[in-house]
Amino acid sequence: MTILNQEQTKRICERVLALSKADECIVSVGGSREGNIRFARNAVSTAGLAENTAVTVQVAFGKRQGTASINEYDDKSLEKVVRRAEDLARLAPENPEFMPAVAKQAYKESATFSAKTAAIDPEFRAQAAAYAIEACRKNKLVAAGFFTDSTAFSTVANSNGVFGHQQQTGLDFTCTVRTEDGRGSGWVKRSALDASRFDAREAADVAIEKALRSVDAKAIEPGRYTVILEPAATSELIGFMMSGFDARQTDEGRSFLSKKGGASRLGDKLFDQQVNIWTDPWNPDVPVLPWDAQSLIARERVDIIKDGKVNALDYSQYWAKKKGVKPTATPGNLIMAGTNKSTAELIANTKKGILVTRTWYIRLVDPQSVLLTGLTRDGTFYIENGKIKYPIKNFRFNESPVTMLNNIEEIGKPVIIGGDEVAYQMAIPPMKVRDFNFTSLSDAV
Repeated sequence: MTILNQEQTKRICERVLALSKADECIVSVGGSREGNIRFARNAVSTAGLAENTAVTVQVAFGKRQGTASINEYDDKSLEKVVRRAEDLARLAPENPEFMPAVAKQAYKESATFSAKTAAIDPEFRAQAAAYAIEACRKNKLVAAGFFTDSTAFSTVANSNGVFGHQQQTGLDFTCTVRTEDGRGSGWVKRSALDASRFDAREAADVAIEKALRSVDAKAIEPGRYTVILEPAATSELIGFMMSGFDARQTDEGRSFLSKKGGASRLGDKLFDQQVNIWTDPWNPDVPVLPWDAQSLIARERVDIIKDGKVNALDYSQYWAKKKGVKPTATPGNLIMAGTNKSTAELIANTKKGILVTRTWYIRLVDPQSVLLTGLTRDGTFYIENGKIKYPIKNFRFNESPVTMLNNIEEIGKPVIIGGDEVAYQMAIPPMKVRDFNFTSLSDAV
């Protein structure tokens, strides 16, 4: 598949807009080339390359909307998809929360493309798998993992003059390493926009070391402990919490940020002073498209939590109009402030505590407090006098990220976390947190 350039996609959009007879029309053109390699039991199991291009047309007659997509973009196909969308709109009931297409926006380009990532070939993918497989064979370990890379383009336009086009790249690598007897397990995840920032050997070595060190795990009593949470252990927890920053949920009493009587906790200090979380499409580590793919509103840098205080809520077009405020774009990334300290330095500064590699199978227990339950996995260790003393059995936990971010003792250097496991591209630091609530033991490794 050819990655279409701005001139090509603009012609497609102009043709669609010219064909439409609706009151308004929104067009998106996107395509991707996604390579992958999967390995298990120290052997490659699958590898492939998937390509696709799609044109999506959304039209409206008054408050009636219709949407249709097609993966061809010759004139005949474009007319077909426009007419299909219009036919669906005429049949649709009126949308009581319909909002008209946004006015022309100014999109400031973000650095979402890397030529080195776009140049990834089958040999590169095979080598990423080979590092893990060969090292595990030497150490009598068993590896399983998945490497994916993507080169894509995205174009948006509407009948009010909106137009944006941008290319994107990215890669993700996960690897689980087990001992042959299944008593030890280690795991690692790496995400990057630029392939030059990915080291397959370093990633595999992390998983291997954790697998070797996690054998003969000891059981310790559940309870509240000081924990050092690696970024993969906190990213999903924080992602659950961020969904509560929706203004409508808050105003309707469905968020942890809701107060009685319809008020919100905007401006309240709910977290430790060290907690600063913001979204920024131009962040060099986790850049994202400068527009919201749903509303086409231009994204901005927004401080969501500042010095522990709730600083901003997300307003959809409908809710913003209802409340008489400016609508906002949904965040595409989340960045949390940190320090230059490594996880090893956090461990060295801990008298007694637990190191958690990752959390897994997380479920929401109570939306009002964002109480979550889940399990630790793939390398949980007891720390004593600044050193990892021994591996311990995994725990189930019941904890709220709100409480977690209010109990921070120390923060490390942010790490990129991306892929399908998280709702946002993230730069999240490891953190040392007191009184983390482990409720029971788990036999899983």
